Amino acid sequence: MQQINCPNCIDGSMKSFYEIGPVPVHSVALVRTFQDAISFPMGQIELAVCYRCGFIGNTSFDESKMHYSPDCEETQGFSSTFTAFHRRLASDLIDRFNLRDKTILEIGCGKGEFISLICAMGSNRGIGFDPAFEPRRTPAEGGGAVTFYQEFYSESSVHASVDFIACKMTLEHIPNPFEFVSTVRRAIGDSKPTVFFQIPDMKRVLTDGAFWDVYHEHCSYFTDESLRNLFTLCGFDVLETWRDYDDQYLMITAQPVPAHSASQLLQPSHTDLQRVWTFAEEAKLRAEFWKRTLDDLSTAGKKVVLWGSGSKTVAFLSTIGEIGICVRYVVDINPFRQNCFMPGTGQQIVGPQFLAEYKPDVVVAMNSIYMQEIESDLRKVGLQSTVMPIEAAETSPAIS
Repeated sequence: MQQINCPNCIDGSMKSFYEIGPVPVHSVALVRTFQDAISFPMGQIELAVCYRCGFIGNTSFDESKMHYSPDCEETQGFSSTFTAFHRRLASDLIDRFNLRDKTILEIGCGKGEFISLICAMGSNRGIGFDPAFEPRRTPAEGGGAVTFYQEFYSESSVHASVDFIACKMTLEHIPNPFEFVSTVRRAIGDSKPTVFFQIPDMKRVLTDGAFWDVYHEHCSYFTDESLRNLFTLCGFDVLETWRDYDDQYLMITAQPVPAHSASQLLQPSHTDLQRVWTFAEEAKLRAEFWKRTLDDLSTAGKKVVLWGSGSKTVAFLSTIGEIGICVRYVVDINPFRQNCFMPGTGQQIVGPQFLAEYKPDVVVAMNSIYMQEIESDLRKVGLQSTVMPIEAAETSPAIS
């Protein structure tokens, strides 16, 4: 098994446990034609775990293939379910850290929805960094109180007199998390802002065998222990870690202090390591379930659509391979993704209104937190299609 130094704690060595590929290098890039979709650049995934700090990373990640631009369409803001979560999260952070009339910086702000929201709700000033920011889509919410930079955040970036730093769903895209969080710590200097990071929770992925949550641009994966270890090593005092959004997201808040010693690292538990070594088999069982299910539906002449065209669907399609003719379309409520094509496999992305004529028999919800929203949208176009959650698969016995 391949062994490399851990980019999370630096001194630990990593051991591989799961390989998949080729897979599309980008999951949220807008692909305008079918030909571009089926000839999309591909990469490899080889997950490895560090026994010292619990970090998991893709040791085959190819950073040279990554290109973040406004043509990356990652926003979930068209979902009422997600928007409600965003408002609740912003309100909680405002109340918890008294973020009123303060200056807030967001690293990896996407299209600017969250930084605009938290500024509007708390009468704050904002600074947002993201190479994928689209100026023509600046959110109205925020009242113009946010300055956006269409670039990567760096140590030299504007950050004077910042009271709060947010970084949501970005750290998992960073191949060298110790270097990145250390950069944030150095940029802070002697000031004392609270930092807040949000990432996917890898413990849930391992427990559920959720192969659809493993994709190329996510090169770094964290449990609460490995995330705490990272911030401790980089000179932060961890205030709290918690989960939200049906336990899909892992959150951390911390404040800068002098760097701690490596002896204070939290060791990965035996149960967590056991989950690592059973993940490949668990993922295989789930993938085989979906291959059988989709083959049976195809043989029966049933029409199936996948709901959600983001990263989970790209990972799902590229992992299970040939799925017959029953899945020709993928549904997305984001109008900017409609009429594009799935990278790697070429399914056309359509809006919910398309289904009124197409009349699918089965809809697979690629994220079960949206089940009620999906069923509501189906009723709006007069359909009573069967909705299956992506988790509806046979698995091996859970590890307690």
